[in-house]
Amino acid sequence: MMDEGTELSLTIAQIVQRLKGTNLHSQIERQAKECLHRPEIKLESLKDDVRHFLKASGKRVKHKIFFFKAMIARSASWEKRILKSLNSMCTELGVPLARKRPAIEQKELTNKWNEMGTDEPDLSRFRPVYAPKDFLEVLISLRNPNHDSSEEASSKSYWGLVQVPLQVRDIPQMVMGTPCVWFHGYVLTSSVLPVLSEQDSAAAQQYSRQGCPTGLRADLWSLILNSTNSPEDVLHYNQLKAGVIHHDLLVDKLIYKDVKLTASNDDYYFVFEDYLYQVLLCFSRDTAVLDHFSYNSATPPKSYIQGESRCVIPFHGFSMYVAPLCFLYNEPSKLYAVFREMYVRYFFRLHSISSSASGIVSLCLQFERLLQTHLPQLFYHLREIGAQPLRVAFKWMVRAFSGYLSTDQLLLLWDRVLGYDSLEIVAVLAAAVFAFRAENLMEVTSLASAEAVLADLSTLKVMPLIQIFLFATVI
Repeated sequence: MMDEGTELSLTIAQIVQRLKGTNLHSQIERQAKECLHRPEIKLESLKDDVRHFLKASGKRVKHKIFFFKAMIARSASWEKRILKSLNSMCTELGVPLARKRPAIEQKELTNKWNEMGTDEPDLSRFRPVYAPKDFLEVLISLRNPNHDSSEEASSKSYWGLVQVPLQVRDIPQMVMGTPCVWFHGYVLTSSVLPVLSEQDSAAAQQYSRQGCPTGLRADLWSLILNSTNSPEDVLHYNQLKAGVIHHDLLVDKLIYKDVKLTASNDDYYFVFEDYLYQVLLCFSRDTAVLDHFSYNSATPPKSYIQGESRCVIPFHGFSMYVAPLCFLYNEPSKLYAVFREMYVRYFFRLHSISSSASGIVSLCLQFERLLQTHLPQLFYHLREIGAQPLRVAFKWMVRAFSGYLSTDQLLLLWDRVLGYDSLEIVAVLAAAVFAFRAENLMEVTSLASAEAVLADLSTLKVMPLIQIFLFATVI
């Protein structure tokens, strides 16, 4: 039986043999020669140093595997908890998960399809299955079962609520090699027109990084998302509409309840109540949305009927993903197609457990790291008075700031999400808000008073706020 040293030498020899003649082998050989000239590299201990490095690397990889398994298990546990709550509601209220509507009810719904906002069903017995604060507690509970607590104690991560071994980017990494178009105003309309006439999706995405002209935003977003509202899209929407008319789902009540509690009470969005019902009720019948999650590790909680997954279970505030889009699209089939694409590209990541850089776990960690690194005194003060910053900012991030910013500013923020194909800017903006209100926050003495300072974001100008924060942290 070979000893550990002989086995390691044999493994290295086999790897070198396989790499010979490849470009990677040449790069490694060149870097190895350069390393030999560095004073900290000692030939007499090189073999032991390599052995220790490989052991440490293997340990880190093993830790990551254990953590990802723990994350998947926690996600499954969370979905099971949501389903249990949904089924309990069915039992308590004596209503089925799904039922076929009687013919007279189908006719009534068909006639009032464009006026569903005038309907006032009794929703007093129904409640949202979960709210963002419930989901936050799940994220806070995430831990790597094999994570070394001594490593945690020596890092800044222990200050925050999110304790996960994920890599997130700091400001210098985000701005390095990236033009400062995060902050610039609109591009010239004349320079956008060729992009639209040529239907160049990649060019449209580049323009979106600078902020879209108001009158052309709808066309640019459709181009970026490849949402054409083709005859097939219209047919698909009408098929989903037929599904709504023929069958009633318990989830429908949750959608009605959410719209009534959020968008209907919002000064910007209450006029779009009919559109919200049309889009969200159709969304709950779209099994093609669920197909997307068959190939993605991040999966939002889903409702099951007769053992088959049927729809995404909405949380309190879910309708606010759709509401801002109503300013851009007034054709229901077009509005639906754009929302669905926005959801499967971005929004689902905000209420799913995953390791994605644009996932809510990473965004929470990134937000806390940005504050800890660049505003440590503020972070420490809020932590000491029991007002952890994430408990305030989470509700903003889980809805991508919808319902908190004025609509024009929100759409400018979402321009950048589309332009950079990333939700990282959501975490940056959350940190920038704290930086902007830092002086007032340093005087608060409780979570309630901190929330009061940050209660109204409707007057904020998003891009100047981010610009000031980024420049202050880079300089």
